[in-house]
Amino acid sequence: GRNEEGGLRCLYHGWKFDVDGNAVEMSSEPPESSLHATVKAKAYPVHEAGGFVWVWLGDAEAPEFDPPNWATVPAEKISIVKMHAACNWAQVLEGSIDSSHSSSLHSANMPTATDVSGSTATESVWLRPSADKSPRIEVQRTPFGFRYAAIRKPTSDADKQDYVRMTLFVAPFTVHIPSTDQYHLSQMLIPIDDFNTMFYWIAWHPDIGIEQDAWRRFCGAEVGTDVEPITFKKVRSAENNYLQDRVAMKAGDFTGIYGIPAQDMAMWESMGPIADRGSDKLGFSDKAIMTFRTVMYRAALAVEQGEPAIGATSPRVAHAELASFEGMVPKGSDWREINVSDNERRIAGDGRGNDADQALTDELSR
Repeated sequence: GRNEEGGLRCLYHGWKFDVDGNAVEMSSEPPESSLHATVKAKAYPVHEAGGFVWVWLGDAEAPEFDPPNWATVPAEKISIVKMHAACNWAQVLEGSIDSSHSSSLHSANMPTATDVSGSTATESVWLRPSADKSPRIEVQRTPFGFRYAAIRKPTSDADKQDYVRMTLFVAPFTVHIPSTDQYHLSQMLIPIDDFNTMFYWIAWHPDIGIEQDAWRRFCGAEVGTDVEPITFKKVRSAENNYLQDRVAMKAGDFTGIYGIPAQDMAMWESMGPIADRGSDKLGFSDKAIMTFRTVMYRAALAVEQGEPAIGATSPRVAHAELASFEGMVPKGSDWREINVSDNERRIAGDGRGNDADQALTDELSR
């Protein structure tokens, strides 16, 4: 279509619709025609924030817009990667909330360092103060989804401190992953259909931030170079084995695939368009994934029975207040008390869930 003042015009016959969906011009109809009065396109309320256009698709009146946390900072401090994933959204999201894989799959991009106390970003890597590939996973349920901590043994003073990386799942498709010292990190995994997903990775910070081109270059997601314009389909894909460089692997690159997103997508897409969960062999490191499946399964059942969608009931936490965490904490500290607003702590509860939830988690894990 054509974006013309005050509306959209269809290229086929030149009909024009205003922002409320009313047909205001029909150039293919004679002047006396009243057809325009009987034609209306579906229109949805929208809100621009944080580099995105947010659309309310519900039948009821749109609620007050609740912006995400990155929308609280200036636009020039927000950088966004957009990339198409050729698989179901849930297996993409399960990858985003899986902390343990980063110590292997992304080890060339997130190498161990002994002279840092937290995730430290350079132009090419994120240095980490831990070589622990088997983190202890602990989960806390919340009204918006859940948070979980991956607790690792640090490279220094392991008898006195733990290295904690806390991730938030905000239902149904947002993940706040641990920050670096230069920028915070959020992802949205938007289902296009059952077999395709649009992956968004947002780097943001109120004071520092990362320049847009630099963020896409780091991720291997430059438009026109790494992803196609319009479709955002990847240059590195299953058809060309993600341009995996075996020579680079022999020289020390763990995957031989450039860019953290392409490394992830090689894993997600190789599972097939929709992974067969019945064949899973789940371990201790999959606790967050089991919680995701339990939470979303119960949420789907609730909606089917006419109950509110997850996160839509009161009391609610403002999305702008949600934050992940990464860093050292005194050994034995309760990570649930880290970086949590008073409002969020008040309604989050103790995170243990109930016996029915645990039974379903056990069932799904089996």
